[in-house]
Amino acid sequence: MTPIECRFDAHGDAVLAIFNDAILHTTALYEYQPRTLAFVEGWFDAKRAGGYPVLGLCDDATGRLMGFASYGPFRPHAAFRYSVEHSVYVDGDFRQRGVARALMQGLIERAEQQHYHTLVGGIDADNAASIALHEKLGFTHAGTVREAGFKFGRWLDLAFYQRVLATPNHPVET
Repeated sequence: MTPIECRFDAHGDAVLAIFNDAILHTTALYEYQPRTLAFVEGWFDAKRAGGYPVLGLCDDATGRLMGFASYGPFRPHAAFRYSVEHSVYVDGDFRQRGVARALMQGLIERAEQQHYHTLVGGIDADNAASIALHEKLGFTHAGTVREAGFKFGRWLDLAFYQRVLATPNHPVET
């Protein structure tokens, strides 16, 4: 499975559907309200403007987007310029098929190409599958914020996982 570059015009509707499924049925996103197509268009615009990838995997048989992944700034301050926070979402029909792993591997490669140093993922602490995947890909637990969110009538703990990359070769303070 080779990730492709997602574009709003080709993948916006599918990204919206995957986002909204995650909002309405999972704790992958600590949000209550479904997103709009206008929101997703702005999200794509912001990714493009920041030079951040939006990678996707499409089903060979149907062309349907199986999942997507991206990253963006970890924090807005200059000293964090080499750290990015990533996210990966898989359509419910395609889970447990290696989609998330392929997308994550694509993100790791892209982060190295773009000379980032640390990939950070905020994962609901009860999401054992995502935590196991991150650990298999070399991420380590960096801390948990207890009761960081409230959704589905209960408090949610947010676990942070990070992977330190060998890049950049020559970091600078600017």
